[in-house]
Amino acid sequence: MATIIVPAHNEASVIADCLDSIVGQDGVDHIIVACNGCTDDTVKIVRQQFPDLVCLDIEKPSKTHALNVAEDKARELGVSYPVFYIDADTRLSDNCIKHITQTMMHDNVLLAAPTPRIDTSNSSWLVKTYYRVWTSLPYIREGVIATCSFIISEQGRKRFKRFADVIGDDGFVRCHFKNSEIANIKGAEIYIKAPKDIFSLIKIKTRARLGNMELLAKNLCPIQEAKHYGNVMKSRLFSRDFFAASVYIMIALIIRIRAKKQFSKIDNYQWETDASSRNT
Repeated sequence: MATIIVPAHNEASVIADCLDSIVGQDGVDHIIVACNGCTDDTVKIVRQQFPDLVCLDIEKPSKTHALNVAEDKARELGVSYPVFYIDADTRLSDNCIKHITQTMMHDNVLLAAPTPRIDTSNSSWLVKTYYRVWTSLPYIREGVIATCSFIISEQGRKRFKRFADVIGDDGFVRCHFKNSEIANIKGAEIYIKAPKDIFSLIKIKTRARLGNMELLAKNLCPIQEAKHYGNVMKSRLFSRDFFAASVYIMIALIIRIRAKKQFSKIDNYQWETDASSRNT
């Protein structure tokens, strides 16, 4: 049996679809929606449409703080493992929760995620090209990177005490585990809407890169395994994927420069979100 935690900040346009994909699935003990700093109708929607769920109305607009508060509530209720931390702007496939729970138990996986299915049907050509390359990269296929949602076993949750006050909660969790301890679970899917335009894509990817820079600067990554991806893009530049790879590299360079500039003022960072995918 599992515990589900859904952090939500101003997710009125998507929260019902997310919770509809969770409610009714087998193998769930508790579902906790950690609304944080909401100024829209997120709390109202959860409490009116899903009255049987635990809805927390947290004043502080912080995802990591919301996760910590939700975990405290879960312990009060009697937390069951694994714990699913699911982003409010995603949806789970049928039987996802039971399948992941059983797979983690049998395969001794400590950190998992559903297999991501990124919907680019409403995205621009540049966004589609970026994701076509990105989703094929080795470090994405290794697991628990492309989803922003994750599942932790009871043993795995002992790796850290609290979620640190950082931009990248998923990156923080990921760097507490070895590659051999994680997996994207086949047969369980999470549906993610890609940004509609390139500007929205650059915003969220800058945030992700900035989050990783922050983790390294604050020495919050106890496990750092060597990565051997240096020749991946180089080889693609000399293949028939040359044009798509060139587009990807150009966008990635913009993201890198933008993140570096924001990192110099990280103490005053303003959280950037993708509104485009929530309006399609």
